[in-house]
Amino acid sequence: MPLTLSVLDQSLARSADQTTEALQETLLMAQWCEQLGYKRFWVSEHHAFPSVAGSAPEVLLAAIGAATKTMRIGSGGIMLPHYSPYKIAEVFSILANLYPGRIDLGVGRAPGADMTTAMALATDGRPKFDRFPELVESLSQYLWNSNAQPVVSPKPPNDLPLWMLGSSPDSAQLAAQRGLPYNLAAFINPQVVPEHIHFYQQRFQPSERLDKPYAILTLSVYCADTEAQAQALQLTHDINLFRFFTGQVTGQAGGGFMTPEEAQLYPMTAQLRAFIDSRESSRAVGSPEQVQQKISTLVSSYNVDEVMVVTNMHYLADRKRSFELLKEAFPE
Repeated sequence: MPLTLSVLDQSLARSADQTTEALQETLLMAQWCEQLGYKRFWVSEHHAFPSVAGSAPEVLLAAIGAATKTMRIGSGGIMLPHYSPYKIAEVFSILANLYPGRIDLGVGRAPGADMTTAMALATDGRPKFDRFPELVESLSQYLWNSNAQPVVSPKPPNDLPLWMLGSSPDSAQLAAQRGLPYNLAAFINPQVVPEHIHFYQQRFQPSERLDKPYAILTLSVYCADTEAQAQALQLTHDINLFRFFTGQVTGQAGGGFMTPEEAQLYPMTAQLRAFIDSRESSRAVGSPEQVQQKISTLVSSYNVDEVMVVTNMHYLADRKRSFELLKEAFPE
């Protein structure tokens, strides 16, 4: 059967002073992916890291909606412990009324930042991670319960979906209990396993919004005309991520990304090789044929309804080509 493909864009800036270009590239990628026929285009939320421009997905979605016509757009996701559920309901009600039938509201529990930043985001300095299930319930009531007080204005459309995002059994369980669609972020946690999705599907409780489970698997994909090209593009991102995780580059210091040309000269240490190897199972890298085979295997193993793709390549042209080749590998 044809595979439903969607996109998660992280608005990566190549340096701290390249934010304007990064955001413009996100708009261009949304238009490109709509033209290619991708179902959804979601944007992420990260804070205090200048090389990630997407700190306010709700603002970016307004621009993406204006730049596109038919494709679904959404948050991947709103980090709910930072915010008032009532305010999030208002914001996404406006978006859903601006772009009818096109908005997805995805929420997550992760901070999207370090804890110092998480405390700064909280109005009282206390992030509410432990109250996440309660916040999800409150948000659901504001969106869908006409008797909820105070009333959300403008009124949220009846077809505005709430998605649960996560990378652990906890999020899978909460999605199942609430009868929500679920997006498993394998690109964040390479240790995710098919049992996370199976757990969600087996324990799913039908709701007024969703009568059966619906699951997306979000993967990193690096597709190019040749295997060697794809591996070079993947290596560049791996090295940049490794440098960030090991403190060689910090958000506060600017966090400039290495180019593919520079990455080829970076020493391959045992620690770096172990880091790269740890991420291999949760992504697809190579020629269109190789990527098609890997994704098909993962879809069969995880038994998901849809695949969402993260393609963090340094140059816009490489990203556009990757999405083009991927769509050709899975014809409708």
